[in-house]
Amino acid sequence: MRIALAQLNYLIGDFDGNVSKIIESVRKCREMNADLVVFAELSLCGYPPRDFLEFDDFINRCGLAIEQIAAECHGIAAIIGAPARNPDIKGKNLFNAAWLLADGDVKGMAFKALLPNYDIFDEYRYFEPNRSFNVLEFNGVKIALTVCEDIWNIGPDPLYVATPMDELIRQQPDIMINIAASPFNSDQESERAAVLATNARQYRLPLVYVNHVGAQTELLFDGLSRVLDAEGNTVMELKAFKEDLQYVDFEFDNERLIPLKPPQNHNELPSKTSLIHDALVMGIGDYFSKMGFKKAILGLSGGIDSAVTLALAAKALGPDNVLAVLLPSEFSSQHSIDDARQLAVNLDVKHEMISISNGYNSVLDSLKPYFDGLPFNVTEENVQARIRAVILMALANKFGYILLNTSNKSEAAVGYGTLYGDMCGGISVLGDVYKTQVYDLAHYINRDREIIPENSITKPPSAELRPGQKDSDSLPDYAILDQILYQYIEKRVGPSEIIAMGFDEATVKRVLKMVNTNEWKRHQTPPILRVSPKAFGSGRRMPIVGKYLS
Repeated sequence: MRIALAQLNYLIGDFDGNVSKIIESVRKCREMNADLVVFAELSLCGYPPRDFLEFDDFINRCGLAIEQIAAECHGIAAIIGAPARNPDIKGKNLFNAAWLLADGDVKGMAFKALLPNYDIFDEYRYFEPNRSFNVLEFNGVKIALTVCEDIWNIGPDPLYVATPMDELIRQQPDIMINIAASPFNSDQESERAAVLATNARQYRLPLVYVNHVGAQTELLFDGLSRVLDAEGNTVMELKAFKEDLQYVDFEFDNERLIPLKPPQNHNELPSKTSLIHDALVMGIGDYFSKMGFKKAILGLSGGIDSAVTLALAAKALGPDNVLAVLLPSEFSSQHSIDDARQLAVNLDVKHEMISISNGYNSVLDSLKPYFDGLPFNVTEENVQARIRAVILMALANKFGYILLNTSNKSEAAVGYGTLYGDMCGGISVLGDVYKTQVYDLAHYINRDREIIPENSITKPPSAELRPGQKDSDSLPDYAILDQILYQYIEKRVGPSEIIAMGFDEATVKRVLKMVNTNEWKRHQTPPILRVSPKAFGSGRRMPIVGKYLS
């Protein structure tokens, strides 16, 4: 049997586009003499469809699309992911289903049993868990067909009380096929590879795994679909962050189905920084293309965050589609202006310079009767940031640009940003990247030649909103701050445990208080491209009003 893996980039709710991609792949695979082509979880409607699943029309269109694809399945079969109605009046109305299509019809279905309800996942909101397990047979091959999470309940600390493969293995399947929507994070690939290999070895079966690729707003999917043999060795792996279509031949040997391809040589994983870089580039590109946007605008300060954001945007959208705007004030240093200009030249990006001094002084003049005698403080700093946002949004509105937010995760965590100022934007590019990681990205971008000026990397970080200002005036050193934030946000470690790690008690308490008391700000920020195991947004649900550590 020749099995093809179709790793595609879908758009949520684009039935015409998704069906066209699927049918095109079915036809290509038929020309390749494939017997079966496998697509990803909920490939038909895109993942995650969220509350679109509550619309009857949405589910009806899924049904019509399945009929279209089934009509193409002659001389080849397909496994696709799509919601299915639950005929039982008890429970949720839908199943998250894998459909086996052949000879112009539906030949079998498998329903997802383990419905993740943690981090960014919310599947139990919509789907009924499967409780009946049966292998599907095609061309004399017995298939244990599962959906994503169904094979993750493995290891020393299982999340669920039952494991679908423990039920299916009793029916003596010949192969496991898992269709998935497994989002990227910088730790995910090593964990995923271990889970897949463990399944293959534990059940002594080859495994075909097909994942999504592409970005759905903040969720990024890295693909890396693969085939493993019964020993857990990878015999074929599809591309990362790109669409791909490949096949593997299988045959029976002593009643065991085996892939007719030798295991790949073990290659070291790409660096975490390179993975984050590629994920962000894909995320920017897909956000713009899927929303129908073409052009981006951002404020370029000469600092490291806006520099890295500009480099990523130019890579994702092309230099001609990005406008960098320098917005100096009387507090901006000349070297920052020079660095910003040099970066724009290095990237061949159009740039403009608009001073905010007149607008800033005009606002202060209007407020002078009310502020008279009061000292300069964060209020005047925020006025500068908000004037910059007004100018950037005006240019965006007039010329059809989308504003890119350049704030990093360290700043977002502790509230080091101005709401309705530098926190504006259509998408947050670095909102899940700690400051220390931003520097890593800058070095990676400069790996072949100097694109980001060295001065932007080496100078002490500063918002330049008052004379001589440095981030270190109000924040711990980022090397310390980011470690504390990582333990609290990603690892969910409490203050006493962090202090026990050797961090200064007063610093830990101050940082954690800043994180919790700035939740209200984060609820008003743009969607954040998710590259960590715990990003701000739908995967981290904290109360705005609360007393814990505040």
